[in-house]
Amino acid sequence: MKKLVLAAALTVAATATFAGGMAEPVMEPEVVEAATSSSSGGLIVPLLLLLVVAAAASN
Repeated sequence: MKKLVLAAALTVAATATFAGGMAEPVMEPEVVEAATSSSSGGLIVPLLLLLVVAAAASN
């Protein structure tokens, strides 16, 4: 009976020491968002507006 209790105690102690083993940390990849700009669309509208105003002023 003593051997059974001793075996159970050693088993519990052995599993407790290996339960929290060292593991490599997992790094998640960085999410990089690309900056989008519509510089051509922002430039065309004021130029067209300027042409319309210039055409109206010339008449």
